[in-house]
Amino acid sequence: MPNIASAKKNMRKTRAATVRNRAQRAALRTALKKAKAPTASAEDRLKAVSLIDRAARKGLVHRNAAARQKSRMAKHAAAVANG
Repeated sequence: MPNIASAKKNMRKTRAATVRNRAQRAALRTALKKAKAPTASAEDRLKAVSLIDRAARKGLVHRNAAARQKSRMAKHAAAVANG
């Protein structure tokens, strides 16, 4: 346990950010799973893309990782649509 006030504050901030990031990451994973399902609608895919973009903008995932996820999702959607 830190003794210095700034270290205590940093610990509180880190704990809060960890909880927030965990929730956002879980929501992102859920949206990706729904978007990759064979019965996924265009709305599910749009929501997943939106969450990916937001996560990249906030620094939750790297921007290249976000681009890769979006690319793979689009490729998967095209494959499902074409049979």
